[in-house]
Amino acid sequence: MKTTVTELPESRVRVEAEVPPAELEKRLNQTAQSLGSELRIPGFRQGKVPPPVVIRRIGREAVLEETIRSSLGRWYVAAIDDAGIAPVGDPKLDIGDPPQEGEPLTFSIEIGVRPKAELGEYKGVEAGRREPQVEDAAIDAEVDALRERLARLDTVEEAAENGDFVVMDYLGSIDGTPFEGGEGRDQLVELGSGRLIPGFEEQLTGATAGEERKVELAFPPDYPAEPLAGKDAVFEVTVKEVKRKHLPELDDDFAVEAAGFDSLDELRDDIRKRLEEGETRQIDSEFRQAALDAAVAEAKVDVPDQLVADRAREVFDQTMHSLSHQGISKDAYLRIAQKEEDELVEEAKPDAEQALRREAVLTAIVAAEGIEVSDDEVLEALGPDAERSNTKPKKLLDRLRSEGRLDSVKEDLAARKALDLVAENAKAIPAEKAPAGDASA
Repeated sequence: MKTTVTELPESRVRVEAEVPPAELEKRLNQTAQSLGSELRIPGFRQGKVPPPVVIRRIGREAVLEETIRSSLGRWYVAAIDDAGIAPVGDPKLDIGDPPQEGEPLTFSIEIGVRPKAELGEYKGVEAGRREPQVEDAAIDAEVDALRERLARLDTVEEAAENGDFVVMDYLGSIDGTPFEGGEGRDQLVELGSGRLIPGFEEQLTGATAGEERKVELAFPPDYPAEPLAGKDAVFEVTVKEVKRKHLPELDDDFAVEAAGFDSLDELRDDIRKRLEEGETRQIDSEFRQAALDAAVAEAKVDVPDQLVADRAREVFDQTMHSLSHQGISKDAYLRIAQKEEDELVEEAKPDAEQALRREAVLTAIVAAEGIEVSDDEVLEALGPDAERSNTKPKKLLDRLRSEGRLDSVKEDLAARKALDLVAENAKAIPAEKAPAGDASA
């Protein structure tokens, strides 16, 4: 890929890219081969039609159009990588005239890029750091959680109260017609837990084993299952058992059973230690962020409004993409948030702007300090991912290199090393003396 980069105002660039004739012909033949698998041409077995025959039959222009459509994403990434830019926002693509055989394909990309920073002081900046503090209430909460896990449920011949558990069968219907997902058998539900549709648990209070009840309620307007949202429903419920929770006594025997400690004091001491370790990790993370923000405050970074808007949109789109993998649609999320899409994007702008400033400063520090990342450092960083995917770091490294993503990983690791440098040289001050906006304040 051959590229030429022209800087534009407002932290934007234009990348002129050229796909070499050899690469274009290679992709053209691959497209023709794929299209040929569906053609029936006398003299050739299906799927065995040579690409030149397919091109003559369909027409070079049509095959070229399909080639560009299917390969442009790959060429776009290659052009961005070759240009060495960090894109922000959606690109404006302009594809040149279809090339003749033996000619390159040209296209241009206009896009926002990470802003540049003029560094100020970044070694020895002051950043707030709070002291680890674990309240007795936090330890009590951990102990209570252990008691909950060791609690037993005993069947009682009494009316169900708030906090009791009910074993039930139910069948839900809307306008007399059962709906999908509205039936359950031997379902265990804790009254007062708020896990069911509002109004359901309340209408089971006072029920006894063997009793049948009719629960009438309305699904909330923002209910995730859209066909049910806002609808009135009736549930025919049969209560099969009422169970009451019994928590273990809070004594030394509990400490032995819960975690193998000889006494309750030893258990509480261990919980305090673990909470302090977690608190220290959180404080370290806050301090690193505060140190970086102090360096950002010392730097000069011009962040155009449009760039901030583009990054805020990116953040929103990434959030929606992540939620979609959890089965939450954008419409459902907006209903839950009770906000419009544009309103959420607008709210993301302050964080988006600060993120761009941080990235610009870290990139400038990498350049100023001549920070580099070796393949061995990449291998070390890939260790956890390799373990999770049951493969070897070297294999992941080779895959990154073959996919053209190694430089991006090294850039991220270099930024991390730059952040380490800032944090290691920062001067910690009491959190209460830190400026407003400091992560530790």
